[in-house]
Amino acid sequence: MSQAPSRRPATPARPATSKPAGPGRPKDLGKRAAILDAAKRLFSTQGYDGVSMDQIAAEAGVSKLTVYSHFGDKEALFVEAVKAHCEARLPPEMFEAADAAPLREGLLQIVRAFYAMITGPEALGVHRLMCSPQLAESPMPRLFWDAGPRRVQEAVATMLQHHVDSGELDIDDVQRAASQLLCLAKGEAHAQQVFGCGGELDADALDSHLRGTVDMFLRAYAVRSKAP
Repeated sequence: MSQAPSRRPATPARPATSKPAGPGRPKDLGKRAAILDAAKRLFSTQGYDGVSMDQIAAEAGVSKLTVYSHFGDKEALFVEAVKAHCEARLPPEMFEAADAAPLREGLLQIVRAFYAMITGPEALGVHRLMCSPQLAESPMPRLFWDAGPRRVQEAVATMLQHHVDSGELDIDDVQRAASQLLCLAKGEAHAQQVFGCGGELDADALDSHLRGTVDMFLRAYAVRSKAP
């Protein structure tokens, strides 16, 4: 999480503390990646409160000072771990490729990648964590939503707007339509996996589910060519 630079004191006295995210020595990107990987594993298996910065540092093979230097605090690290997970599974390049593809194929690319992302072990673990009573009254569910689901939804909405502008889709509210598409893609199978009462769909069943999702979405929003 970036921080605004602090004002220089009027006297030459050294400040009592320095901000870890401020300007200075370049950060080691390899260590940052290792910290994020460790944080994703530990948060998804042990919960937010069950994980300490010491544990994350040990899992990543770095010092605790290095973790704080890169991320500032545990809350900021959690947010960055969620963002990194989403960006790894649904990178901007994927949205660009899907946007350039024919409409139906592009939507299929997105819902396939989205479904794979939300049904991975780490994602299921974090979803269960966000539903736990321990976090119900904390700011963590909102932080998770803004760092992950909301960002994905906004990227989908941007893609849909392009197809609205090209005349292929007729949508009044692209944010709502993006939410509808992603909720359709989740379906019952995702809820069952989060609750631990259902297994993974086989390849044929998953393909049928996601194709049906896109077909339903297009029946609602695709522009029909007028007969001559």
